[in-house]
Amino acid sequence: MNSTMMKTPKHIKFRLIVMNFLQFAIWGAYLTCIGNYLGKVGLGDYIPWFYAIQGIVSIFMPAIIGIIADRYIQPQKMLGICHLIAGAFMVGCWYLGYDANVSSATPDKVLMIALYTLSVAFYMPTLALSNTVAFSILRENNYDTISAFPPIRVFGTVGFIATMWFVNCATWTQEAGFSFSLDNPERFQYTYMQLLVSGVLGIALAAYSFTLPQCRIHSKKSNSIIQSLGLDAFKLFKSRQMALFFVFSMLLGMSLQITNGYATPFITSFKGMAEYANTFGANNATLLTSLSQISEALCILLIPFFLHRFGIKKVMLIAMFAWVLRFGLFGIGDPGHGVWMFVLSMIVYGVAFDFFNVSGALFVEKETDKTIQASAQGLFMLMTNGIGASVGTLAAGKVVEHFCIWNSEGYLVGNWEAVWTIFASYALIVAVLFAIFFKYKHHPEKNREIK
Repeated sequence: MNSTMMKTPKHIKFRLIVMNFLQFAIWGAYLTCIGNYLGKVGLGDYIPWFYAIQGIVSIFMPAIIGIIADRYIQPQKMLGICHLIAGAFMVGCWYLGYDANVSSATPDKVLMIALYTLSVAFYMPTLALSNTVAFSILRENNYDTISAFPPIRVFGTVGFIATMWFVNCATWTQEAGFSFSLDNPERFQYTYMQLLVSGVLGIALAAYSFTLPQCRIHSKKSNSIIQSLGLDAFKLFKSRQMALFFVFSMLLGMSLQITNGYATPFITSFKGMAEYANTFGANNATLLTSLSQISEALCILLIPFFLHRFGIKKVMLIAMFAWVLRFGLFGIGDPGHGVWMFVLSMIVYGVAFDFFNVSGALFVEKETDKTIQASAQGLFMLMTNGIGASVGTLAAGKVVEHFCIWNSEGYLVGNWEAVWTIFASYALIVAVLFAIFFKYKHHPEKNREIK
């Protein structure tokens, strides 16, 4: 009896590790390199929309799915349903690209955007939902989420890196099957095959999710229309502290998709310059960008220490200033002698992303009632990956469009220094305002480890 009880937590942690690995492997297959594919097939001008769509659906879908998971369907089952639908539509995107390639045509942009929209509409809520599932299972096994979750979440980043490396190097032909290369122009990072990788992994995680331990539904029977609709989480805006937290999360969320959308097209654009055409970085933008996720994996492990020691305000300030460096280093670096600046920018990204996104989710988990956990995480997603990311992506697209153009070779060229300087200046302004207006008294003893 005692032996079984001792083994259970380790088993549970492993189950959550697998869930997180697949959760982000799905995203890593295309998030940072779909811009390369779109540019290659003549859809480069639609890159802002492909990333904005993720933000637009995040305005309402995480909240809706959070409501259902809080009140009607157990979170792990809802996670499986969402991934099944998202994966199926992503496979549809792949087939559309495949069919267009066979006939040497440009994919139907309307149908491609429609299928992609439906896929991400059901994928984006799973970012918050997977957190809810992990937090619920950890609490049921008497773990402190601040200490136990980051080492589990780090494997999500490992999954993201794994598929980034895979699509960067993998090619496939009927004659030779799978092969791996660092210079083949038909590698998955440039083709529709990245979409197939994502779709298949999504369907696999859907099946896996249905095998996870049950997560209890804590919400009581509704007594009002607001409770019936699961809008309880919006009452958090009554608190000045939480309202400011969500507002600044939205403002910082505007930075999230900028480098996801434009880092690889930016780095790849150096292939159009004779002095950089044969550099490793210019030819392996996805692999170079994966250093960001390696840094992210390492930085996640620092979160428990920083949150316990410094509190959410200082941790998020660190993230905000890291975004300034992230953008600024891109502006002055290059894949030749200045490649070290690109590498440093990738390292800084780990702090910029984790100290905001992961720490923010943990802060919401600690500051909200368990009866609205899924809805509160959905609200955090709405503000960051929803309103923030969609507005930020569209605004970033206008900035890039003003300074850069797609040339005949499929490279996005122009005054990138001005582009990254504008983004860095924005992040700096947000950081200064946050330091002035967000008030939070840190109580280290409040978040001491339970286990």
